[in-house]
Amino acid sequence: MALAHLHRIDPEANMARFYCINVATTLFGDVSVFRTWGRIGTQGRTSIETLPTLEDAENAASRALRPKVRRGYLPAGQIRQ
Repeated sequence: MALAHLHRIDPEANMARFYCINVATTLFGDVSVFRTWGRIGTQGRTSIETLPTLEDAENAASRALRPKVRRGYLPAGQIRQ
């Protein structure tokens, strides 16, 4: 289940970044939060956090998204006016 795919693009600062967060169940019944980030056009880096319940995973994902939105990340494809 993809929760968010965000971009932060600032040509003046030569910045083109992405941040993607997904939640998925594991084969053992736990739930993992997958975070991928980096420069647009690259594979980026990934971190995986495994939690016991879906609710815990969704809370962790929303806690990770808040600072990104505050820093100016927008949903992919949305152009800043």
